[in-house]
Amino acid sequence: MLLTEQRARSLEGMSAPRRFDITRVRLQHFRSIKKADVRLDDLTLLVGPNGSGKSNFVDSLRFVSQALSENLDNALRERGGVAEVRRRSAGHPTHFTIELEFAVEDVEGSYMFKVGAVKGGDYRVTHEKCVVRYRGALAHEDVFYEVRDGAVVDASFETTLPPAADDRLYLVHASAIPDFRPVFAGLSDVNVYNLNPGVIREPQRPDAGDLLRRDGSNIASVLEHLKRSAPEIKSKVEEYLRLVVPDTVSADRASYGAYESVEFRQRVEGRKDAWTFPATSISDGTLRTLGILVALFAPGNTGYSPIGIEEPETALHPAAAGVLLEALLSASRERQVIATSHSPELLDSVELRPENLLAVRASNGVTTIAPVEEATADALREGIYTAGELLKVDQLQPAADYTQPELFG
Repeated sequence: MLLTEQRARSLEGMSAPRRFDITRVRLQHFRSIKKADVRLDDLTLLVGPNGSGKSNFVDSLRFVSQALSENLDNALRERGGVAEVRRRSAGHPTHFTIELEFAVEDVEGSYMFKVGAVKGGDYRVTHEKCVVRYRGALAHEDVFYEVRDGAVVDASFETTLPPAADDRLYLVHASAIPDFRPVFAGLSDVNVYNLNPGVIREPQRPDAGDLLRRDGSNIASVLEHLKRSAPEIKSKVEEYLRLVVPDTVSADRASYGAYESVEFRQRVEGRKDAWTFPATSISDGTLRTLGILVALFAPGNTGYSPIGIEEPETALHPAAAGVLLEALLSASRERQVIATSHSPELLDSVELRPENLLAVRASNGVTTIAPVEEATADALREGIYTAGELLKVDQLQPAADYTQPELFG
């Protein structure tokens, strides 16, 4: 199938999309999640007790990104192999499935794959499918491919690509076709952060600084990159940091021979000029807040793909939770933000709508993820309670009557 000239020009500009959204996530037998089918808003907060499975949900997004940007084998081995990724139960499921729906500019579609375990601890991709649909002026018949057991069984294109294999995802090859390039770019650029103040505090080896690592271990390089290429973003990060730590003037890279670190300039009583403090003198909460703000506002490799943040309120004074929520909401106007939390202070805002919340619970090792109950949603819409107030009395429960359709394939 040949691209029209208009579509070709548009897709060329979309190879690095400004914003890529994941609108729906459907999971089956992924870690503790037996089945989930939820929609994501600009800002989505997964709320539930410790150990309920919140992290497993956001890890499914990181899994897809890692399987595409690195390879499927690495993504599985980092998690202990396919036996640790597929859900454990008396029924012994031998597979897990991830299906995502996405939207980017005038394109929407879906991407899914199913991975099965085989004897000896090995695995194979038993099913993979990607569908791209065009809207508006680019409206056209769907572009798609489908792979089963290492062979392409259906496709809308005749372009010669490397053959499929049952130990890797075909989207990596399909990204050579302009129709699938934005899908690959957007999904492979998803990042999930679990920022570590101890690592941020340590001396760091310099790198390009174009993407913050998961633990924040290259934040000095990222700050320098922002200072040179996007000073307005660095200023925004420092403005929010100043609201959390009022005396902070700036955060910058400092070189120490072959290493570098972060240094802070802060106002000190009796001094006209701000003093410089090394990261070793800065609290965990300040360092983690800096990492979160950089993760929220700095673009990824290909634009503004979704990011996940594990418990952003950790090590932060409860009084600063409102500033953090404001930063999350502000960032969600540019990119999707998915965060896990069990903090009443973070959720104590009338700005949060029911659509921003997913309730998470676990019973007998099985995670349930769903929108909040309708009565709770009504109370939030009418402003009777905030989500934080409802969390304090354990009233953010998954809707009992929430239906979850079967996954395709």
